[in-house]
Amino acid sequence: MKLFISRGLAYMIFAMLFSHTLTCRAQIREYIPPNDLPKALSMEGNLYLLNMWGEQPAHIQEVYRLAFSILEQKPNSTHAYLARNAEFQSLCRKHGIVHLGGPMLGDIRQDGARVWIRTVQPAGVEVRLLCEGVEKVFGPVKSGEESDMTAIVEVSGLKPGTSYPYRVYVNGTEVVNSGNPVLTTLPAQGKVADARIVAGTCSHRWGIGNLSQAKQILSRKPMAMLLGGDIAVQDRENNTGMHRADYLLRDFMPAWQNLSGSVPVYATWDDHDYFNNDKSGIPEGYTNEDREAVWNVFRKAWNNPNYGFGEEGKGVFFRTRIGPADIIMVDNRYFRTGEKGSFLGDEQMKWLEDQLLDCKGPFIILSCGTMWSDFVSNGKDSWGVNDPEGRERLFRLIEKNRIGGVILISGDRHGARGFKIPRDSGFNFYEFELGSLGSRTGPDPIRADWETQLFGISGTYAFGEFSFNTTLDDPEVTFRLIRDRGTVLYEITLTKSQLTP
Repeated sequence: MKLFISRGLAYMIFAMLFSHTLTCRAQIREYIPPNDLPKALSMEGNLYLLNMWGEQPAHIQEVYRLAFSILEQKPNSTHAYLARNAEFQSLCRKHGIVHLGGPMLGDIRQDGARVWIRTVQPAGVEVRLLCEGVEKVFGPVKSGEESDMTAIVEVSGLKPGTSYPYRVYVNGTEVVNSGNPVLTTLPAQGKVADARIVAGTCSHRWGIGNLSQAKQILSRKPMAMLLGGDIAVQDRENNTGMHRADYLLRDFMPAWQNLSGSVPVYATWDDHDYFNNDKSGIPEGYTNEDREAVWNVFRKAWNNPNYGFGEEGKGVFFRTRIGPADIIMVDNRYFRTGEKGSFLGDEQMKWLEDQLLDCKGPFIILSCGTMWSDFVSNGKDSWGVNDPEGRERLFRLIEKNRIGGVILISGDRHGARGFKIPRDSGFNFYEFELGSLGSRTGPDPIRADWETQLFGISGTYAFGEFSFNTTLDDPEVTFRLIRDRGTVLYEITLTKSQLTP
């Protein structure tokens, strides 16, 4: 008797066996926080993580140690504390350090991008690159206390689909970056055969330093990287000084330096880089001023096109266009009150509906920090628990208006899983939960009662990749789940028609 196994089931079996095989190996480089949580979040904990992927030079450790000690002195410490501290400034001068973070690319376009950098003290920042044999200089843009010592330099006037090595100068001194950063503009409008976007969540403080994973992402030559939360800050509540210390840890990690200098980054937050596990809105015991302070740290630490409703309304959601895909990343933390229908808040919900109706690309990547479906942990801290009516409202909007090419991505639950979300109409949404950048072990990666599951892994460093081919009559997107060592753990190709109600 012959046994026939569907491709989906075969993938599930393979992933289950492969994940089990990899889990023990992954533990070697998986950060296990000690039982003493304060110790894990202390200077020693951060220094351990700084050296987790390779011992950093002694002077880098010395600078980080001093910076952490200054930032932890007051809960609302800013980078101005470092700029005003004579000992810190002297140490940086001694080692020729003029910047503390960056360059980080963002807001990539056909003719340019934005370059983010954080300086040691108020300074003028320039970006220089060769364009058709002529050096172009952009800036200077001043960093200062109001910007938390950051400067964002607009680079424009470049050719579509072209790579430009670039250099950054702080007060005339060139910033040293071992990654040799390159700015690659988006391709010209039109059909493309292989345009890639990578995505993931839950790197936490440890996964962001994974050199092998960063190398793999760079080798895929993506147009951009989408980070959906739990990225760099770990459970710092309203202590914005420690938020900044964690972002400084991110920026001192060679893997992050190499990656963000050449791959444009787009980021939203989830619970751990908001306040703490499962927290949202104004958590009990905190104030609106605390919430606004955390928001202000976040927007000064990233390079997004914009941040929600800006100074007046806050939030970190946005919409942009990257090649053949409209990108919508929503904020499921800032506006939540715990009341029915408050998952995104009324205004963001209306904004999201308008954006979905306005999208022009053949595909839409719709990102939420937590899960769209209810399969894992019964939708804990997600749409299914907080706002199933709002989710239904969005799904019906997409179906009623036949909005095509929608791909759902999410995170929060550690591990990576894929699901079809069946609808009464017979249509299926596809959700890719990509909480595996930090290799943490989460809930069951695979369960027999999840009949529409595509794949599941746990305890493995992996990122998601979407590769678009719009040269076909029915455009295609291929999703791949790729391990940090380059192995493709799962792959599926979907057509625009499959993704259209």
